[in-house]
Amino acid sequence: MKFAFYIAAAVMIAVALALLLIPLLRHGRRTGRSRSVFALMLVIALVVPLGTAGVYQLIGTPSAIDNVPTQAQAGMDIHKALDELRAHLVATPKDAQGWLLLAQAETEMQQPDQARDAYDHVLQLTPNDTNAMVGWAEADAASRTDHRIEGRARDLLLQAVKLAPDNQRGLWLLGISDFQQGQYADAAATWRILQPQLQPGSTVAQAVAQQIAMADARVSGKSDPTEHPANTQEPALQVNVSLAPSLKNKLKAGDTLFVYAKAENGPPMPLAVARLDASKLPTTVTLTDAMSMVPAMKLSSTPNVFVGARISHSGQAIAQAGDLEGDAGVVAVDSTTPINIVIDKVHN
Repeated sequence: MKFAFYIAAAVMIAVALALLLIPLLRHGRRTGRSRSVFALMLVIALVVPLGTAGVYQLIGTPSAIDNVPTQAQAGMDIHKALDELRAHLVATPKDAQGWLLLAQAETEMQQPDQARDAYDHVLQLTPNDTNAMVGWAEADAASRTDHRIEGRARDLLLQAVKLAPDNQRGLWLLGISDFQQGQYADAAATWRILQPQLQPGSTVAQAVAQQIAMADARVSGKSDPTEHPANTQEPALQVNVSLAPSLKNKLKAGDTLFVYAKAENGPPMPLAVARLDASKLPTTVTLTDAMSMVPAMKLSSTPNVFVGARISHSGQAIAQAGDLEGDAGVVAVDSTTPINIVIDKVHN
């Protein structure tokens, strides 16, 4: 799509979000809250439409459904603004709009547990808020090591698409849940409801068509059309990860270890990812197709992958300055030789 389209889309979404944020701003002014809360509103209004990438990097959503990843450039301390917003919610716990803003911010900051908790507050105050339902399901999937959409997350998605049949994110995630549970006919049917809502010929429409073809193939018993012919059995990449002695003093309590595999030439979204406690290093993890949320984006869909590991101080899925990282370069997905990674660099 053209750049102008994204600008127009961002403006429209920003206007819609402004309708949500203005009441909170007015309340903040009446109670003497800092301007940083307003600054956070502007960041969310502009960054969320253009920049929410974390959850989709883990569980996969066609980019045109919601967002195009970008790096937020904000002339403010977003952490301070979040603290202001949290303080506002402590004083005004029944502000559903404030909780929704916090949930969106926590999602943008790649904090799925906190986002899920904020969405919970929204749902307690406004049980029929479909955006909060879908947001809760997204956050729950992102917080799980297997990224499955089941239990309450699935129930909320079912409720959301019943109340709002045109909720694209809800339909996409519900189809993924169907596929994960082996309900391939239901997955295809769900995505077929989504399909007419998409721009014909767009990248997202093609991605959804590919998902439908894969689900149909499973129903008929045929091989997946996206399966690489050389991969006759499911890949299982054994990765041994250790931390260089020179960096051990930089390991902090609560650090998160991500071990991942990405396509050699393709999108940045991992084909397989494991999230572990960094304090367990050295450790061994086996990357498989089961660690992908999107059926078309898995290890067996490509012959070679780039395998890396990163220690995140923030717990965020996106690399931050100061994170510790290492990689094994490109390896064949059908490799049975253990892959060794020494985390020996600091991300700038």
